[in-house]
Amino acid sequence: MSVSSPIFCAIDTPDASKALALATQLKGKVGGLKLGLEYIMANGPQGVAPFKEMGVPIFVDVKLHDIPNTVAGAVKSLLPLEPDFITIHTSGGAAMMKAAAQAAATATGKRPRLLGVTVLTSLDANDMTQVGQDPDTSAQVERLALLAKESGLDGIVCSSAEVARLRKVLGPDMVLMVPGIRPAWAAANDQKRIMTPREAMDVGATYLVIGRPITGAQSPAEAADRVNQEIVA
Repeated sequence: MSVSSPIFCAIDTPDASKALALATQLKGKVGGLKLGLEYIMANGPQGVAPFKEMGVPIFVDVKLHDIPNTVAGAVKSLLPLEPDFITIHTSGGAAMMKAAAQAAATATGKRPRLLGVTVLTSLDANDMTQVGQDPDTSAQVERLALLAKESGLDGIVCSSAEVARLRKVLGPDMVLMVPGIRPAWAAANDQKRIMTPREAMDVGATYLVIGRPITGAQSPAEAADRVNQEIVA
């Protein structure tokens, strides 16, 4: 997949009209659109179709996590939409990820690439301890990322803090989709492990997920241009 920009703009709204208006403003300004749970839960899988008709790459961020058979069925249900990316939680285990990969391989049209969610960018060491996981977020991300690669996934969703480390252990071909990106001029909001767009690309990110700095701007198109300029500066 070739895109004009490494930015996938996060469309995190349940309002279909608002989402489409935003997508129209951003067409040609970003490399693709990420449709998150807020949008999918409000509009269903059929809500993806209007974006596909625009001809932009689509990242369906549903973060599937269930028993292997159920996740495989969910992936197959998404195949007619021909999304470019689908997310699943790596903490679901190897059997679940392998089942998802096998399901994706049955696509008769464009095969979606599966991205494994490792540790959410809103979590820090204290949060990890509270849920009984390794407080060393980098070590936990690496553990889950290697398991995802062994299980046939195409890439990883990880914070910018882990990109350089993962690029070394996963090699050049795995997609690293990086949320928690904040331009130097933007507020951090609830993201705890963040990096600027240029910094993230320099350490090995493939794509950047950017939401509020673009979608919350008075002119989303101008904000996207500003981020693209920051990346190439």
